[in-house]
Amino acid sequence: MEISTEKRNEANYRVEATLPVSEIEEKVDKLAKEYGKKMNIPGFRKGKVPPSIVKKMHGKELRHEAEGEAMREALAKAYEEAGIDASRIIGEPIFKHYEEKEDHIEAEILVSLRPEFDTGDYKSLLPSYEAPEVSDEEIQERIEQLAEQAAPYESVSEDRPLKEGDMAVFDFTGYLDGEPFEGGSAENFELVIGSGQFVPGFEEQMVGMKKDETKRITVTFPENYQAEQLRGKEVEFEVKLNDIKEKKTPAVDDELAKTITKKDDATLEALREQVAEQLRTEKLSKLYQEELKPRYLEALVEHYSFDLPENIVEQEIDNLANQKAQSLSREELEAIQGNAEKIEELRESVREEAEKAVKATFIVDAIARAEGVEVSDQEITQTLYYEAILNGQDPEAMIKYYQKNNLFPAIKMGIIEDRLFAKLLDLDNAAKK
Repeated sequence: MEISTEKRNEANYRVEATLPVSEIEEKVDKLAKEYGKKMNIPGFRKGKVPPSIVKKMHGKELRHEAEGEAMREALAKAYEEAGIDASRIIGEPIFKHYEEKEDHIEAEILVSLRPEFDTGDYKSLLPSYEAPEVSDEEIQERIEQLAEQAAPYESVSEDRPLKEGDMAVFDFTGYLDGEPFEGGSAENFELVIGSGQFVPGFEEQMVGMKKDETKRITVTFPENYQAEQLRGKEVEFEVKLNDIKEKKTPAVDDELAKTITKKDDATLEALREQVAEQLRTEKLSKLYQEELKPRYLEALVEHYSFDLPENIVEQEIDNLANQKAQSLSREELEAIQGNAEKIEELRESVREEAEKAVKATFIVDAIARAEGVEVSDQEITQTLYYEAILNGQDPEAMIKYYQKNNLFPAIKMGIIEDRLFAKLLDLDNAAKK
């Protein structure tokens, strides 16, 4: 076994290895003997299967395992000779070249290390900002919005026609080609007119109806409607309006505060304070996402200088290139597919962005460790669980998807980044001022 190691920079090494086939064969023989002791094959006593039989049955697998073992030994030797700290190795080594010759195997491998650098005075790079203020007008407007949302629908006492914004309570039966169709009828169905919940044209034709009035409504279902038998079909509905309801906006007082907060001891003043803090948090979140976070990340990336692990950069280039490819037209994708030059152009177009993203990740990770900011896998799981519930998705399925696609590290780093920046920028206190 011959090994040579070249230090490309502080984060990357190139290893050249020559592995004699004879050594590989020795490992194959050894593995065949070990497996023969464990195998149970008809015609042979258990644990007494000859190596020749094992190699005949599993030769390819044994050769693959032997080559892998030899390559691991070669890399371990390279690390020792070059003084590489194995704990700094990040990601999987990249095989730039791997060729089987008659009596040996030639391999060229890129090994990357986690960057080491002095974080220094990163706090001096923090962007300055003023905590957002909330006006009395904004507080009042939000409370009125909450009052509108909390307002119940009550039956209209006067004899007036149905109008947009009302809730109609009605019976309906749908007819396709003169016959009622499955799922096309209901009683005392509630529909807010103007909500767009029904087939286009249905709600508009109900406007003007009065209580106890019956009306025939004709609509055409969209071509992409979920029920195949109704797609593009003209359907007639017989509608009987049973009741008209309208929102009764409650007074802005302590009773409203109790309704909104669901607390018996709530007051309007306490609600105003709660709304003010919520508005400040919303404004601060917007300021953080759109200005503070991008500015701080940019300042950090420009401030620090260190070599990046090439394998991690290549992974990020692949991710960004795939994302960019998804936005291309069919013609553009067809032009790229199978064209090595075009694919490389696409990858190079995102290289700078990828390098900045990888650099920012290592900087944030280093500062987070310096600040003692951590996120457990359990917290990630909980975050995904609640996100799934809020979006009406299956939590278990979402968690399995993220695990299967190795997305946990990205989620974890995102949470760490926001938690770290919130601490450094003192966002919690800013939201309470």
